[in-house]
Amino acid sequence: MLDSEVKDTIQQGYRQFLNNRGLSPRLGQKQMVAAIANSLSDDDADKRLAVIEAGTGTGKTVGYLIAALPIARALKKTVVVSTGTIALQEQLINKDIPELLESCEWDFSCALVKGRGRYACNLRMEQHLDSIKAKDAGVFLFEDDQQFNPNAQTESLYREMWDALEDGSWNGDRDSWDTHIKDMEWRALTVDRRQCTGRRCRFVNQCPFFKARGDIEESEVIVANHDLVMADLALGGGAILPPPEDCIYICDEGHRLGDTAIRHFGAECRINSTLTWLERIPKQCKGQTPIFAKDTGLIEQLPRIEREAGKISELLSMAYPLLKEHLDSSDDYEGRFRFAHGDVGATIRDIAAQISLQTSGWLGRLEVLEDTLSEALSDKQYSVAIPDVELFYQQVGTWLSGAERLVSLWDRLHRELKQDSIPMACWLKLDDSGGGNLDISVNASPIQAAEILRDSLWGNCFAAVVTSATLRSLGNFSTLQRETGIPDSAHFLAVAGAFDYAKSAIVRVPAEAVEGNKAEEHTDYIVENLASMVEEKAGTLVLFSSKKQMEQVFDELPNDLAKLILIQGQYSNREMVRLHKERIDQGRTSVLLGLASFSEGVDLPGDYCRHVIIAKLPFAVPNDPLQQALAEWIESRGGNSFFDISLPLASLRLIQAAGRLLRTESDTGTVTILDKRLITKRYGAQLLNALPPFSREIGH
Repeated sequence: MLDSEVKDTIQQGYRQFLNNRGLSPRLGQKQMVAAIANSLSDDDADKRLAVIEAGTGTGKTVGYLIAALPIARALKKTVVVSTGTIALQEQLINKDIPELLESCEWDFSCALVKGRGRYACNLRMEQHLDSIKAKDAGVFLFEDDQQFNPNAQTESLYREMWDALEDGSWNGDRDSWDTHIKDMEWRALTVDRRQCTGRRCRFVNQCPFFKARGDIEESEVIVANHDLVMADLALGGGAILPPPEDCIYICDEGHRLGDTAIRHFGAECRINSTLTWLERIPKQCKGQTPIFAKDTGLIEQLPRIEREAGKISELLSMAYPLLKEHLDSSDDYEGRFRFAHGDVGATIRDIAAQISLQTSGWLGRLEVLEDTLSEALSDKQYSVAIPDVELFYQQVGTWLSGAERLVSLWDRLHRELKQDSIPMACWLKLDDSGGGNLDISVNASPIQAAEILRDSLWGNCFAAVVTSATLRSLGNFSTLQRETGIPDSAHFLAVAGAFDYAKSAIVRVPAEAVEGNKAEEHTDYIVENLASMVEEKAGTLVLFSSKKQMEQVFDELPNDLAKLILIQGQYSNREMVRLHKERIDQGRTSVLLGLASFSEGVDLPGDYCRHVIIAKLPFAVPNDPLQQALAEWIESRGGNSFFDISLPLASLRLIQAAGRLLRTESDTGTVTILDKRLITKRYGAQLLNALPPFSREIGH
């Protein structure tokens, strides 16, 4: 039950926000505030989950914060706002939340939290500045990482970073550095949880990561992202963020939550790459022997570690030809082989059990060695120089991380399939890492996030809100529920955005359009007709489901049209948008050709986008192993994979793509869909009816 004092705080805060911003109340936003407040204050724990689709222009950030913050304070809970992207994190912490707090005249402490990999490690930076010890000692995991050899320019960059950390002008966050940092240069400066020496580190008081974590304990609002939340839950919850039972989670861009969970709880092993780093271990151990000669207890551990690493190598080498045999039998043009129903067969299951058992034992031995080194770091009388101990600790951490990944994968592959349980998707992929070196990537992944999220999030957290502009597909929440495990007891609500869709935009399906599944004919149609659809002295966004088709269309366009085009892959997405806006600001015509990443998260208001052209219905790629495995499972249970999976997913993607057109209340324009299946197929009407209520020109 909502406490009257809290209710008054919410109502007063909302009035102050509107007055101070000179805004009028929006019906959808008011509905959102009320729904979230009622849900979060419900006495029944099963009902403290709100699922709200808030159309563009609703002001959903204000809606969920206005309701959640006073309730969280009253209940002594932490609000964790989880976003789909780091960019939205930055926007929330630097703009949206400060503006809201100022307008409401509220005082809440906030912190931005990112994963370890976004922060520089002082110790690693020192190591690179002093020498190239890390490379020489084989700290990096895979052979391709060995190619990193800092040049004078890189060393200069590291020195500049070090000085900025020292004088406090930089906080160690990659995203706050002024210039672009190459991935290889940045990765060399980071550590994972196994490589980090933690509170024993000489730089713990200056550590960007621990400073950021220190802010968490004092904060009432934490802004994270889905990846970080999933990483925390994968560690049992409460390892990075506060314990789930003490949190109110707000999952913004909630439509991305399922995919993120699947990605985090999947596992992969590249056979040859793994063999490479395992085979370097004897040399690395021997390199440490003279350094740690006086610590006989530690030295005695090394031969056992070498031997057990060798046994794992032998087993992986035995597995390789068995796996390659399956790949050789595949006719998949991308070099993949998927095991039907997740069943890898008795032979692979047996060797997987051996690898899992052997690696688990090795993992335990490595943890003993890690403890030994950890104690050495705390021993001021220890016979080895601290920098040498630190470097070996990181090395062992690298082995531990690799061992954990091996156990995670091979443990899944050896399990017998339980009847009526949801199978794993298991597949092989031929991996060309460059230089003609072929590898086999072994993958195992859940096909749905429902069970994961039910067990780790919905069943453990105090309360949660899932929101986005697109949560429904084909007009209902059933697909979202199936993918994410949201129970029927949750509060479901769809609120309209602030736009008058019928007056602002038209959705068109030309009568002469071609069915999108007729590949060559459809591509020819786009090439012949695209020029007539381009908006003069304004922006046109053309969205493709296939990179191959996008590039083919671009290659066949006449030069006078091609010169107006910016195609994805030519520049970074951010640079493409910048160049596009620059052209429009100059009164020129500009056309963006993009794939799925341009269907969401790209904001092109006004003249920047007057026309969205959707090449064809965005059905999932038929050879995606996760989609194949999910379809197979549904079919085995008597379902219809097209109507249960493909069609709802296509509906969601189509809504997202069409949503690129109207970004402000003053925007106008056209959405043109160049796929005649909307007219010729019975499901076409379902897809059209699920779109926002634009004016229609269908088959004209």
